[in-house]
Amino acid sequence: MDRSLSLELVRVTETAALASAAYMGRGDKEGADQAAVDGMRSTFASLSIKGTVVIGEGELDEAPMLYIGEEVGCGEGEEVEVDIAVDPLEGTNLIAKGLPNAIAVVAIAPKGCLLHAPDTYMQKIAVGPKAKGAVDIKAPVKQNLEAVAKALDKNIEDVTVIIQDRPRHEEMIKEIREAGARIKLFSDGDVAAALATGFEETGVDIMMGIGGAPEGVITAVALKCLGGDMQGILHPMSGEEVARCREMGLSEADVKKVLSLDELVSSDDCFFAATGITHGDLLKGVVYLGNNRAQTHSVVMRGETGTIRFVEAIHRLDKSETIVDVLKKHQSFMFNDK
Repeated sequence: MDRSLSLELVRVTETAALASAAYMGRGDKEGADQAAVDGMRSTFASLSIKGTVVIGEGELDEAPMLYIGEEVGCGEGEEVEVDIAVDPLEGTNLIAKGLPNAIAVVAIAPKGCLLHAPDTYMQKIAVGPKAKGAVDIKAPVKQNLEAVAKALDKNIEDVTVIIQDRPRHEEMIKEIREAGARIKLFSDGDVAAALATGFEETGVDIMMGIGGAPEGVITAVALKCLGGDMQGILHPMSGEEVARCREMGLSEADVKKVLSLDELVSSDDCFFAATGITHGDLLKGVVYLGNNRAQTHSVVMRGETGTIRFVEAIHRLDKSETIVDVLKKHQSFMFNDK
């Protein structure tokens, strides 16, 4: 894929972030999510790609836009066909409450190279580049923490685990504490949590726990670009989720299989982009500067070269036709029509 695609993807996540950020703290997570979807889809329409959404907002009957199977982009001719995984607003509860780490994310890879994950849960373990190859999702918690500590040349007491604050993780949290490691709990948004493992300045060394399987595939693309590592096991938590796996042709053995990073995303020729919506550990959120101007902070990565770029941008909201249309549609109080 063309390396220039990386900056085009930033435009996609920037627009989603700008469209949804005006909802911060307003208690309307559905409105914020729809604004992000509208912004992201509008920008995809201008990209010279032939893309198919393989991880999106749901099936066609559940989501009118960015649904699984939707074709996006305006590419014709020789463009490579790509699979696209999107989460226009990861952290709907976060933005509704004005909490940190809401982001807009996109991941792409050549057609057939992203796992078509069912909409179920997944047990995950993720680490950054220095601990690549050190973890085993089947191993006891303490063993993984000791392995990560050794890989990072740290005492186990200095290792920080990020884990979602959910009742299902109570036993794992107990084991982490007994092992002596530090814990950072998060409420929502496990793509942002796993992404933090790839950057030393966040202070996060390993992510463990059970979260969404679709988000796991997006996370895998980010970690492949970063040179990190991840393993996952599908973890359906209801009869409905078991049925969903069966509908996708997955056997009981498939569900129990350990999925390596290369099985989650099977090509190094992949891209990942994210833009902060609310301020977070890695990315700053959207800041409105007045006079129809807003500032965004994004990261974009390319797996084939390992290039990581941070992009800070100032947008004239009244100069972008796409942003104007989306903001007007959602009657954003941030948009001044003068």
